[in-house]
Amino acid sequence: MGSYLVEMGNIKRITFLGTGTSQGVPLIACHCKVCESTDSKDKRLRASCLIEGQKGEFLTIDCGPDFRQQMLTNKVDKLDAILITHAHRDHVGGLDDVRSYNYIQKESMPVYGNKIALQEIKTTYHYAFDNTKYPGLPAFQLRDIDKDESFHIGNLSIQPFEVMHHILPILAYRIDNFAYITDAKTIAPQEEAKLKGVEVLVVNALRREEHFSHFTLAEALALIARVKPQRAYLTHISHYLGLHQQVQKELPQNVFLAYDGLQITL
Repeated sequence: MGSYLVEMGNIKRITFLGTGTSQGVPLIACHCKVCESTDSKDKRLRASCLIEGQKGEFLTIDCGPDFRQQMLTNKVDKLDAILITHAHRDHVGGLDDVRSYNYIQKESMPVYGNKIALQEIKTTYHYAFDNTKYPGLPAFQLRDIDKDESFHIGNLSIQPFEVMHHILPILAYRIDNFAYITDAKTIAPQEEAKLKGVEVLVVNALRREEHFSHFTLAEALALIARVKPQRAYLTHISHYLGLHQQVQKELPQNVFLAYDGLQITL
């Protein structure tokens, strides 16, 4: 079984590429106060983050429909790998756009995930796996990972762990003392134990009201209280949660509402 407590200090920077739910914020044709807010922190692309290692490694967690825009906005000229939490469209809808990296880096893109997610990717992007390949199609190296086995990308040690998105088992990731959880509703005790000693925790907080497949704000705060990280950030946020400035005032001192473009270091 892979180690839960991995070496520290190998992450240089973490950038929140998107912090919104499956439809993003604002929603199409919605005129609520959040969707019509002029505060840039209330504009949320689909959830994803960029990890930059001290040795020049670059990887993203998830690759949603806003991937192209996120890469251009953040001037990401190199990408070593993509970690997939699960294969719902808001988390894998941008995979076709890895073609640019295929061309520049002259290699297929390593994509890590569990068996369920990788099979869905093969189905959705079947044209990339056909025997007769059309020139210019995206190229992937699909890498099946075990929730109990750590692995490395460059100098970054990565420990997957499993959370439940309603009845769908999906992956969250601990990289050094940073952990990223999205779309979780429940976490088994043995999986939560993999968060022991984490310094920075990112976790989904969809809205205040109960939801069948996502943490509410209260459930996310309860997890943070159990794990006791130094800092925690909330992501995968819907317009139902409220205005960024108002919600932030309600949070504990070490808990922050993430926003698109936010950069943090360990």
